Amino acid sequence: MDKRQFLKTSSAIATGALLSRVANADTASSTEPTAHETNWAGNLRYHADHLFAPRNVDEVQQTVRKCAKLRALGSRHSFNTIADSQSNQISLVHLDSIDLDAQAHTVTVGAGVRYGTLAPVIDAKGFAVHNLASLPHITVAGAIATATHGSGIKNGNLATAVRGLEIVDSYGNVKTFSREKDGEDFLGSVVALGALGIVTKVTLNVLPRFDMTQVVYRNLSINELEHNLETIMGSGYSVSLFTDWQNHKINQVWIKRRVKPGEHHEIAAEFYGAKRATENMHPIDGHSAVNCTEQMGVPGPWYERMPHFKMNFTPSSGAELQTEYFVSRDRGYEAIRAVEELRDKITPHLFITEIRAIAADNLWMSMAYKRDSLAIHFTWKPETPEVHAVLPLIEEKLAPFQARPHWAKVFTVAPERLHKLYEKMPDYKALMRQHDPQGKFHNEFVDKNVFNA
Repeated sequence: MDKRQFLKTSSAIATGALLSRVANADTASSTEPTAHETNWAGNLRYHADHLFAPRNVDEVQQTVRKCAKLRALGSRHSFNTIADSQSNQISLVHLDSIDLDAQAHTVTVGAGVRYGTLAPVIDAKGFAVHNLASLPHITVAGAIATATHGSGIKNGNLATAVRGLEIVDSYGNVKTFSREKDGEDFLGSVVALGALGIVTKVTLNVLPRFDMTQVVYRNLSINELEHNLETIMGSGYSVSLFTDWQNHKINQVWIKRRVKPGEHHEIAAEFYGAKRATENMHPIDGHSAVNCTEQMGVPGPWYERMPHFKMNFTPSSGAELQTEYFVSRDRGYEAIRAVEELRDKITPHLFITEIRAIAADNLWMSMAYKRDSLAIHFTWKPETPEVHAVLPLIEEKLAPFQARPHWAKVFTVAPERLHKLYEKMPDYKALMRQHDPQGKFHNEFVDKNVFNA
């Protein structure tokens, strides 16, 4: 398939797959969940016969006490079995409180609250969170549990904003963790992969609200990344590079910058040889940008620029697969070139790849633990056998870079290799045993990838 035909076909598939049904994020959160739902992508049907949807924390406690096995289900945006259960799942969709403490600069949210719901509420009161993922419909509790991230060389993943957690443990007791009182245990409890307990509330640090602009440039040579990767990724508050791996180029560079009210900046016509887009763009060339956040340097609230897609329109069918690997950013260019060698095996099954920067953190199970990272993300066509065939090839190319796969996306990295990537894995396992000695919150994913059982 030649390049033009590939883009035409990819755009057509993406039209039906990514945006075939447009739903309001708040409407989605009010739907009563039922057992045997699929995940957001449709590539996985959950196995639990019982899906509980408690209305308050007391009911969460009752549910935990009566279940021998239980896994929390968030916005169903995981692409693997991390949220699956052979027995019982629990949805926190009804725990939707939002309590802002303006004096402490924190907001405490129920575990069912989505970023798309939270953002306009705190913005109206003069506050913001430091980072957002590319899609706004994911829940706060689900995002932090898997170290989902957003972008920015100075921005930690979403979990780095967590100041406190309320959790129902395996005995049905309510426990709290905070950065102030729990020290190292807190650092192990935030990105907990759903294996510590059922999170019922999350307290986040907030900062004063701000405005942003977004500008897109097209056709950046990958050669420019050899000596300028850090400068390019740091050219805005949040930066994304999109590529289909063909023609040795980055198809699009999305640069999101903070601006002060009334501040005006001239938009450069070129960026390291890439040309400024003259219209709003979708990450896949040739696809309609109608549901993408505003570009062209138009100022707007932080929550209407940081995501790639508009807050009130989220792709709800999501017929796709996703994979992502985190490498140390100081070797990012080498990693990109290593993956590029597989371009002709990758491209036929790919919608698009996005490359982003994430600041190092100290959360034990975070993919960016103690490492300023570059995340190489693949959005695949819903072709499971073909994707699973190419993943080991990519993982082998990235093995010299100690690439950590995203916990909630598709990967084939062996548990033995995975354990070597996390120096705090033994401490994390000990913390899980301390709070869940019976393994109530374990599932096949946790047993295989964490406990290697």
